[in-house]
Amino acid sequence: MKIFLIRHGESTSDIENRYGGDYDDALTEKGEDQAKKLAKELEDEGIEVVYSSPRIRALSTAQKLFSQSKDKIVIMPNFRERNYYGSLTGMKKDEAVDRFPDLVELLEDRNNTLPNGESYTEFSKRIKAAWNQMTTAPYKIVALVAHAGSIRCIYREILHKGELENIGDCEFISLSNDSGDWKVLPPR
Repeated sequence: MKIFLIRHGESTSDIENRYGGDYDDALTEKGEDQAKKLAKELEDEGIEVVYSSPRIRALSTAQKLFSQSKDKIVIMPNFRERNYYGSLTGMKKDEAVDRFPDLVELLEDRNNTLPNGESYTEFSKRIKAAWNQMTTAPYKIVALVAHAGSIRCIYREILHKGELENIGDCEFISLSNDSGDWKVLPPR
């Protein structure tokens, strides 16, 4: 099986400097353009199905990959981003620093859980369940459109590849398990 782990395009919370996470925001115009460019780049890869987080920014990106055939998109709620920011979700970062500096400080450690947030353990558990569902499906080439946190969790907890420093808007990582073990393929 070959999997393209894709981060969604630029979203409104990115440019508005908000705590995004599980916030359901849309792609910006730039994000839409990034998704179209990515669709063109991957059009000859033979992707059979696109799995997507249900969040608007991920689903909009996925729809660009299969603009002609929406029935090839499978929405997977468990691939949504972690609700890491809890009560701060959707809030502008400068406002949060002024109003809730103690909560902002807790964000320095991903193992902390903010009020109304999701623990890292819960998040990791649902990502692993979604991964197992996706990788046991009868496809050979798939794409997953998700979020930086979800992709980092896969990289760290499932692939055991350590920390993934950064994955930019509409960037992707290619994986293959042709040898029976998941390998990260070199960038093209």
